[in-house]
Amino acid sequence: MGTVSAIVFLAVLSTALAAVLAVAQRKLYVWEDPRIDEVEDMLPGANCGACGLPGCHAFAESVVGGDMQPGKCPVGGVSMAEEVASFLGVDAGSEERQVARLLCAGGSDVAEQYARYEGFESCRAATTIAGGAKGCTYGCLGLADCEVSCTFDAIRMADNGLPVVDFDLCTGCGDCVDACPKHLFEMYPVRRKLIVQCKSLLEGDPALDVCQVACTGCTICVADAPEELMHMELTLPVIDTKKTHLETSIATLRCPTKAIQWVETQQFPDLHESVFESIAKHQKAKHQNATA
Repeated sequence: MGTVSAIVFLAVLSTALAAVLAVAQRKLYVWEDPRIDEVEDMLPGANCGACGLPGCHAFAESVVGGDMQPGKCPVGGVSMAEEVASFLGVDAGSEERQVARLLCAGGSDVAEQYARYEGFESCRAATTIAGGAKGCTYGCLGLADCEVSCTFDAIRMADNGLPVVDFDLCTGCGDCVDACPKHLFEMYPVRRKLIVQCKSLLEGDPALDVCQVACTGCTICVADAPEELMHMELTLPVIDTKKTHLETSIATLRCPTKAIQWVETQQFPDLHESVFESIAKHQKAKHQNATA
């Protein structure tokens, strides 16, 4: 008799709980547009956050909801954006691709090392000890926090101890920006070629004493640049990113340490002589005509 009572009790309890769950499911159910999962399947699945949202599902929700355009995903590319746009019947839109730029050229071949760091292999750990072992306390320590943080294998460490970004693999997620304790990585549009590769606040000889390619704050680049392209803040030149076209590369020509670079010439060295010299002649003639 006791066994029968227990079975009946459990049956009644199970039925009651099932009824409660059924009511709760009806009351608490939140409908989700089935197109969200379909759009998410079309996305690259990187979950990198480069779009400004925490992952691909959140991006899919935003696109389906009409808050963002498919082209705002910098990783998927044009074909992905057009596929999603065609599926939803919306405009694909576009987003200028961002990549990580290292604002330090002071590798072990040109920068002084005042001590040898022994300890946990991390820039963040080394920074806690007098700013690191490097002579320039503003420079890259070369212990690869950025490389470790990059989940897309877009960063590798070069022989001179500086990280090198593979722009074909870089998604613009910004993880390296967060990982670097010296704040030497910044996200720039790929079209931006004029870069100041130094963040040292030292001036003149003290800057050169610790790094051969440091910006010395001499202001020559600002003087050579087209009007209003650049100005000085503390000891470093600051560039108006809206005005960086090929003609602005003249700002790099007389830099005594090459701290300011037109980075395209690092990939295509032939540009430096042929293009830059013609720009310099053009600017000189323009200046002579203006003062005549």
